[in-house]
Amino acid sequence: MDTRDHWRKSSYSGAGDGNSCVELASRPTRTAIRDSKTPARATLNFPAPAFTAFVEAPKRQPRP
Repeated sequence: MDTRDHWRKSSYSGAGDGNSCVELASRPTRTAIRDSKTPARATLNFPAPAFTAFVEAPKRQPRP
């Protein structure tokens, strides 16, 4: 993904841990993930439906 992408960091990434997080950039057809400590390095790219399924799966798990 290029620099035109809008990278977002977790809202849970706060002081002290703010630089130890992943960032996401979403497009209609794909989602990219990068390490916030080294944003110029390679990204992981996933088809949008696959990433959505990955994020939604824990929400469907029963709580103990």
